[in-house]
Amino acid sequence: MPDPDYSRLIDAPTWAFIRATEAAYPADTAALGIADQRAIYDRMCRAFFRGYPEGVTALDQSIAGIPCRRYPGAGPASVLYAHGGGFVVGGLHSHDDVCAEIRAATGLTVISVAYRLSPEHPHPAALDDVCGVIRATPGALVLVGDSAGGNLVAAAAHALRDPRLLGQVLIYPGLGGDRGRGSAVTHAFAPMLTAADLAFYAGIRHGGMAPPEGDATVSPLQDAEFSGLPMTLAIGAECDPLHDDAIEYAEKISAAGGLARAVTATGLVHGYLRARATVPRAAESFDMVCKTIAAFAEGRWPF
Repeated sequence: MPDPDYSRLIDAPTWAFIRATEAAYPADTAALGIADQRAIYDRMCRAFFRGYPEGVTALDQSIAGIPCRRYPGAGPASVLYAHGGGFVVGGLHSHDDVCAEIRAATGLTVISVAYRLSPEHPHPAALDDVCGVIRATPGALVLVGDSAGGNLVAAAAHALRDPRLLGQVLIYPGLGGDRGRGSAVTHAFAPMLTAADLAFYAGIRHGGMAPPEGDATVSPLQDAEFSGLPMTLAIGAECDPLHDDAIEYAEKISAAGGLARAVTATGLVHGYLRARATVPRAAESFDMVCKTIAAFAEGRWPF
């Protein structure tokens, strides 16, 4: 199979976003110490920060002993957001304006979870934290996560099978698909995320060991049971080695009789949420994310 032609697949606004990201997050960042990686990632996210929409506020609080940031709203359900960052970087600040804009678009209370990070806290610490916040939050919930956060909220949905979970929205998630075929091979050298990056972060998450096979707490796609899961929207970025995870995950839920929709974000790359203000394709995808969250909160299937 020929290498993908990213000059054709990726449009000019997205290339501008890629270049801006690369300028703020150099290619050799992974070779630095963990503290330096986190500082560079936070600065990169801050470079794309757009502030809060009018009327949105936030307060930091501890839920079940886990640091969280609440964006107060109203409505029939709350939103729990788990940030991306390879289980190693990111936190309440890295996705601050993403969560604020979800609050503004939906009117719902949004709770962002600062789960414990690797390598100090290897798996399953992050998942335990997400599950702990879910258990301690009253009422109905819609789970949302990007990248590593998508993995965590999906794994939590599998582990808990909680009827209070009305829906989940997974944005370019890594769900433990086969890394020897499909998009993992075709897009192994994609801009923004490569197959080598995935292996690097998996090693940190598991203390230098290979991720275990067949463990749904690590790889939701490898679960044996896909019934009893909430309504699901799974979005894969087209130019991303993780693309196929979202598609296969939705297919498995549908095959088990659940409601799931898979969407390919055409021409987009991993991390495109930060491009929602400058890249029309990313803005359209984020609009779908917010509208789907609002529908799930009402117990409504929007597709």
